Amino acid sequence: MSEEARATVLKTLSGEEIKLFGKWSLLDVEIRDQSLRRYISLKPVLVPHSEGRHAKKRFGKANVSIVERIANELMRPGRNAGKKILALNIVKRAFEIIELKTGKNPVQVLVWAIENASPREETTRVIYGGILYHVSVDVSPQRRVDLALRFITEGARACSFNNPKTIEECLADEIVAAAYGDSNSYALRKKEEIERIALASR
Repeated sequence: MSEEARATVLKTLSGEEIKLFGKWSLLDVEIRDQSLRRYISLKPVLVPHSEGRHAKKRFGKANVSIVERIANELMRPGRNAGKKILALNIVKRAFEIIELKTGKNPVQVLVWAIENASPREETTRVIYGGILYHVSVDVSPQRRVDLALRFITEGARACSFNNPKTIEECLADEIVAAAYGDSNSYALRKKEEIERIALASR
């Protein structure tokens, strides 16, 4: 980040940098994939909870903190729907585990995981002359982020089901595996499966 950008950064009333959960800086997090830069929001927030302000704005979710978006994905099944504080606590504890495992900023590790787990190509159905075809199409950047977040949380949920491992440990393991290209990652397996089907449908 440039010196000019650092000078205009949001700060607390006491003049300190705003850190996620009071622990992790978002200023030095880098997004390597240029196409995803617009859709991964790293705006400094203390608690990632926007209270649904983006809900009625088209593409408004692009301005929601990426940490809040992964917490929202954890609320998906009916059993956990609406339990935002529970979801945020899961993410916070998972980030603490990631920091212990990797020694790096967990937000940076999450961004790497999203970049690695987001499919570039998928299939859509086209009906032509009464016959249904599957045709491969490029995936838009916003959908790439959506799918990556979905795969990461699905993998964590599947790992912790009927397992003594907690959801926090499973989420941390999934994020680290996806970030470092581990073949055990559920998100990477799903991405490769989608891209393989799309390649066959070209």
